[in-house]
Amino acid sequence: MFVMKQTIVVVEDEKPIRDMYTWKLKAEGFKVFNADNGQVGIQVIEEVKPDLILLDIRMPIMNGDDMLEKLRATGWGSSIRLIILTNLSKDEAPHKLRLLSVDRYIVKAHSTPEQVLSTINSVLGI
Repeated sequence: MFVMKQTIVVVEDEKPIRDMYTWKLKAEGFKVFNADNGQVGIQVIEEVKPDLILLDIRMPIMNGDDMLEKLRATGWGSSIRLIILTNLSKDEAPHKLRLLSVDRYIVKAHSTPEQVLSTINSVLGI
């Protein structure tokens, strides 16, 4: 029997990357929603209340660290599991990310989709 896994929101401005992770996660049974910037991400997250967010940092309109700061300031968004998925090294990342409760930090260029999926499963306890 096929059982739907948890809900994930992918917030990523690069369409090929967003589509790749959306497809990969749906193929693994996750319910997936996505957004192309932090402003849309906040709206989607507020609506679907996901179990986990994959969040890019550098995006137009509202970047990932600003989105995360706004999310963590809300009651409903303060404890959502979150994985940063970016091409910025930890040293290049905004300092405030260290204060905003991030479960994992993944550099896209150093990780395959299968490794990202393994990290997602680990964070979600699957």
